[in-house]
Amino acid sequence: MNHYSNTLFDLEGSTALITGGSRGIGLQIAEALGSAGARLMLTARKEAELEAAAAHLRKLGIEASWIAADSSDPSEVQRVCSRTFDTLGHLDILVNNAGTSWGASAETHTLQAWDRVMNLNVRSLFLFSQQAAVGSMIPRKRGRIINIASIAGLGGNPAPMECVAYNTSKGAVITFTRALAAEWGKHGINVNAISPGLFPSKMADGVIAAFGEERIISTTPLGRLGDPDDLKGAALLLASAAGKHMTGHAIVVDGGTSAVIGA
Repeated sequence: MNHYSNTLFDLEGSTALITGGSRGIGLQIAEALGSAGARLMLTARKEAELEAAAAHLRKLGIEASWIAADSSDPSEVQRVCSRTFDTLGHLDILVNNAGTSWGASAETHTLQAWDRVMNLNVRSLFLFSQQAAVGSMIPRKRGRIINIASIAGLGGNPAPMECVAYNTSKGAVITFTRALAAEWGKHGINVNAISPGLFPSKMADGVIAAFGEERIISTTPLGRLGDPDDLKGAALLLASAAGKHMTGHAIVVDGGTSAVIGA
């Protein structure tokens, strides 16, 4: 890699807050940003998983702190952001990754479950983004917000999936990203999303089992599921100088699944 490439993706001196950062996609993105030089704050609900994630990152030479919190609780969001500003000094990058799903037919889906999905998958993104912008990004006239959406937000539920709240929430994440990008560009804040396809994880394993891994792979143009490195490039692009003229976009990382009609 030449000097120009090193500079383009260099995050040395930058800081990042990653919600849902203790495992799965969040930890994958933490590895990418930390390896490029960013200092990290991770948040999720479970202390043990956060402690293990931070220890893993430190073994890679990455500076990582953590705070356990419920991202669906507005007071907890405020606490996380305040601690992040105190610990890191400022915030350059926010990765809104925390999310949940709920399987139920639309006719039996409870309001409680609907609110649980919406509060974490949509409302928390607004709360974290607002805190990050007001507390650090707008005053400094710079910032990157990366929202984790999903290809589930691009359409309906293919049978046998029944997760209307999840799909609706991820569609909202994409529209939220575009609206915020249009509004906050004047403050020097880039707002983008990543829409992953199926990656083996605690949340996705049920879907993979329902569809059948072989069936999924057979209808994916690249013939594979996502792996622990497949989102790192997109995240680093959006967080670094390489993506400085990109805002309001939802990058799809799905092996081509969404390009196949009827897949």
